[in-house]
Amino acid sequence: MSRDLSLRKLRYFMAVAKSGRVTQAAIDLNVSQSSITTGVKEIEEQVGVALFRRTSRGMTLTREGSRFLQRVNYAFQALDDAFDSLQDSHPTLKGTLRLAMTYTVAGYYMPPLLAQFQRRYPWVKVELHEVSRPEIEEGLISGEYDLAILLTSNIEHHQWLEKLTLTQSRRRLWVNGQHELLKRDHITLQDIAHYPYIMLTVDEADQSALKYWKPEGITPNILFRTSSVEAVRSMVANGTGVTILSDMVYRPWSLDGKRIEHIELNNPIPAMELGLSWPRNRPLSSAAKAFCELAQGFSA
Repeated sequence: MSRDLSLRKLRYFMAVAKSGRVTQAAIDLNVSQSSITTGVKEIEEQVGVALFRRTSRGMTLTREGSRFLQRVNYAFQALDDAFDSLQDSHPTLKGTLRLAMTYTVAGYYMPPLLAQFQRRYPWVKVELHEVSRPEIEEGLISGEYDLAILLTSNIEHHQWLEKLTLTQSRRRLWVNGQHELLKRDHITLQDIAHYPYIMLTVDEADQSALKYWKPEGITPNILFRTSSVEAVRSMVANGTGVTILSDMVYRPWSLDGKRIEHIELNNPIPAMELGLSWPRNRPLSSAAKAFCELAQGFSA
């Protein structure tokens, strides 16, 4: 098997894996759709397995594709490490960064960003705090935290806090691999209202969900509320219910190896926004500024 896989083709693969659509990947990378399609096909030919399942709704990773994506992410992380090891900018930056974050950030976004910051600024002491969004806002205002990374779409104290959105993650319907809704071309909230619904509660996910259910004049048929993403994932994969969650926490397989599909809804479902926040009346420390700069480049 040929191992001549260019970084460009691998970025095409990662973009399709992230968006689930060739059209969106082409927009994200500012290249033609044919370039994306050809690049992904050539990778599949080179590795000798199908990395995506093609459907009328888009492209979802196969089991082999999920494993390949994990390894590709490791490879790009290794490249970042290599470049970071040669960069000597701000080698003597010191101080303490008191960084607060919410559950979703801690589990699904922060680890590689934090590792890169620690490699680049080894003399900065980072104090990490996983707390709820209300506690974060209070801590920023009181001075307990220097900086926070959280779901900026949930911030309430806008008059006292700055916010900088780093990334957006689309919310889609999750169903198991044999669900009857997979046969339909168009699905609305009304169509899924009678199905048992698994409601995630962590990071105010339940409150966010009701914000797009209520304008439709309907409510989900909630079977179970849980703060565990893995519980939601397993219940959906086993056919207990459906849910709507962001692509950031989506994985195509449950812990017991059952398939999960995600489907675009026809209703306007707002994306989950994740970013930085800090007090307006207090200047950022050098360490906090360095983290902000790195985070913006990390999410570009």
